[in-house]
Amino acid sequence: MKYQSAEPKKTIRTFALASFLNDLGSDIIYPVWPLFVTTILKANMAVLGFLDGLGDALVSISQAGSGYISDRIKKRKVFIWTGYLLGALSRLGYSISTIWPHLIPFRVLDRAGKIRSAPRDAIVADVSTKENRGKNFGLLRAMDHLGAVFGILICIALFSLLGYRILFALAAIPSVVSAFLVFTLIKERKTEPIKIYKGISLKDLNKNFRLFLVLSSLYALGAFSYSFLLIYAKKFGFRLSFVPVLYLIFTFSAFLFSYPFGRLSDKIGRKSVLLISYLFWIAVCLIVISAPNRMMIILVFILYGAHKGALEPVQRTFVCELAPPEFRASCLGGFQMIIGLCALPASFVAGVLWDTLGILVPFYLSLILTIISGTMLLFVKRR
Repeated sequence: MKYQSAEPKKTIRTFALASFLNDLGSDIIYPVWPLFVTTILKANMAVLGFLDGLGDALVSISQAGSGYISDRIKKRKVFIWTGYLLGALSRLGYSISTIWPHLIPFRVLDRAGKIRSAPRDAIVADVSTKENRGKNFGLLRAMDHLGAVFGILICIALFSLLGYRILFALAAIPSVVSAFLVFTLIKERKTEPIKIYKGISLKDLNKNFRLFLVLSSLYALGAFSYSFLLIYAKKFGFRLSFVPVLYLIFTFSAFLFSYPFGRLSDKIGRKSVLLISYLFWIAVCLIVISAPNRMMIILVFILYGAHKGALEPVQRTFVCELAPPEFRASCLGGFQMIIGLCALPASFVAGVLWDTLGILVPFYLSLILTIISGTMLLFVKRR
């Protein structure tokens, strides 16, 4: 799918603004989400891990489906604005939930909104070049995280005044605006009549893509939800009112690092930056395991943000470059599906280990899986 030469910058800017607004709405909720689930709806850590893991798994399935269908019908835009609307509706549902099982259908709706991701990333890859692809993906993730920073600030400012439910309902508004921006500003060129689309199978993927998929899945099995770090900080002694501030520190750190690491990957290669991201997460696990003081806990959230800033944009860029161009959306969606399906047992198992064997056990497991994944990454060769 090709675009007019005058369109790429406008396309990237529109997606960046839409991402900013959508994550602003999401992160009005996320800093207090684990507290809402565990204190207001009285769920335990296993349930919290299940809900977070379920969300990640549904993200993966929705991205795989939308990526495949997008390639099949040669349409991208409809998945993007529809996805933003689904996210807005889910937040309204959270605001009226009274027991934790009520969250499940709205969690499904929320994460189904990620049907936007693979088609959007395919458009970004299509309008980018090898020299600026990492930078463009880094910009989008930076705007995601900048929106999250503002969302967290709104949460901190208004939470004590509005409480959980009104705050959750207000969080729907920015995503509605995002849907409007994409619907009105993104121009999708008319395509030829749809030809027979045979789909994609593993034999269409080279061994490097398959190896990267395996090692990323292994890493994802240990990459439990951010909720565990927030609950860890609360149990460590941080006041309830300070927990959203820790989430703000993480998100601001991710914002600061996403764009520079995206650009750095254009210069030194995707693998090098991905290895750096793994090293950041290894440092997080080692600090938590070593019985840190409060300043070290704050450092944990800074390093966690740096890890996400290096991992997320470069991982997507690498998938785009390892995948066959004609199957780009399908590969992006399929990759996210596998990673997300691994996230469900990751967070659930982490919650069970936390409840039964102690709060440090999930970090030991994640540390081991990350080291193995990083070693395997050394053997992946770029196309």
